[in-house]
This record gives sequence, structure tokens and C-alpha cells, in this order.
Amino acid sequence: MSSDRWSTHTIEMGPDSVIKRFRDADRERCEREWRALRLLDTYVPGLAPRPMPADPSAAVPTVVMSRLIGRPLRGRPIDERQTKALAETVAALHSAVPSSALDEVPLRPGRQGELIAHIDTWSARIPARASSPVSRAMAAGLAWLAKSGLEPSGEPSVPTVFGPGDGNLANYLWDGSKVRVVDFEDSGRSDRAFELAEITEHVSSWVEHPLDVPAFLGHFDLTLVEASRLRECRRLLALVWLFLLSFDDPDHPRNPPGTADRQADRLLELLD
Repeated sequence: MSSDRWSTHTIEMGPDSVIKRFRDADRERCEREWRALRLLDTYVPGLAPRPMPADPSAAVPTVVMSRLIGRPLRGRPIDERQTKALAETVAALHSAVPSSALDEVPLRPGRQGELIAHIDTWSARIPARASSPVSRAMAAGLAWLAKSGLEPSGEPSVPTVFGPGDGNLANYLWDGSKVRVVDFEDSGRSDRAFELAEITEHVSSWVEHPLDVPAFLGHFDLTLVEASRLRECRRLLALVWLFLLSFDDPDHPRNPPGTADRQADRLLELLD
């Protein structure tokens, strides 16, 4: 859930291929993307770009992949058909990698423990420019987190799945009949509740043309434990996003004015 994801690599778009060149400091991102592309091409070909000859261990870590056709779901109204297709694609991603192979995949970054550690750091420097609604929502979120029972360490007792690791709807491409996926820099072993929360709470899912969250989540048959964890993960990620949006530079904003205030309202609604 990096807030400066665009600085990790450069992209060269060809007619049939895409080349991503990473900074040496982001070699692990390159390795995660390469691993994901190979796994998905093996177990669910066509859902993600096809890996093409490249050397992720080269001096300049590089991934080469086929170029997908489609329009990002972000920034456009999402109708019922597209919502259903998005859910089908996300479900296919989660179940694509068999357990024998998934056991060899490292946990994805940005999991529960890392997010809680970030919040602990951020809460010590709540920005002075944060508006009163934002400050109140932060206080409510921190009070909830303190008694939530979410542990900074350890893994939840739910089935593991392959997680793409990024809920940005810009990474989900609609080609007119199905949704396919790009960007696996933060991919790895995860669980369904956390990955679904990544999508529903990402700023891209509501800041412009809102995703119908109840309709989207209604396509997933979650266990009672997963449903409970989903509620808590949504709250956690909403709190993370509140901090991230409050740190937005007013002179160079990445989101429309008032986005942090709207996020404050979203968090309070989830905490209700």
C-alpha cells in the first residue's frame, strides 16, 4: 500500500509488451512481480500479463511482460456487469495458486503488523494542518485499534490465498467482457478478508466513481471468521488511508480537496 508507488520503477510501453525497470533498492518488488506473473501464467493464464524473457537479477532489475488490452476501472462509472467481472477476477486470483505452490510464496508486504507499526509512528506526529473532522476520526480510529484485538505479529486463523497486494482499481482493466490485472509488486501469500479490504478501502474505490461495495462483496462466500476479519481489516485500512490522505501536500495535492474529510466520514461509518 505504498503511497509513492510510482517512484519505484520506469515503464516502457511497446505495441505488444511492457518493460518495467526497477531501482536497485526496489529489487524485491521486481522479484515479487516476476514470481506472480510466472505463477499466474502457470495456473490461470490470461488473467494477468504473460511473462516474457527478462532477468530480474540483472544490474537493473527488469520485468518484461505482454501488454494487456483494456481500460482501467478507476475514474469511470462501474456498472453491475463490471462489478461482477471484477469479483470473478479477484476470486480467480485468490484461488489460482494451489496450496502446494502457495506454501512456497512469501507473505506479501504491507500486512496487518506493518500497518499497525505505521499507525503507531504516524500517530505521534498527527499533522497540525489536519482538520477537526480528521482529528476526531483519527482519535476514534486509534481508540478502536487499541481494543480491537488485532495483533501486530502473528497470522490470522483463516485460509491463505494468493494476494495481488494492491487494491488500486487502476490496476484492474476492463476489456469489454472481463477484467484482467496488472501490478504485482506487493503480491504474495495473504488471506481473502485482507485482500478484499485492500480493494474496498482503497481511495480509488470511492473518491471519483464509487464501487458498489455491498454488491462487490456479495459475490464472495466468506466464512463467519472471514466476514468478521473483513470488517476489522476494512477499519484498519480505512484508518491507514486517513493518515495517508491527511499527509497530502496542500500545495501539490494528489487527490481532490476535501478527500481527507470524506475519508474521516468513511472511517467513522465503518466504526459505527
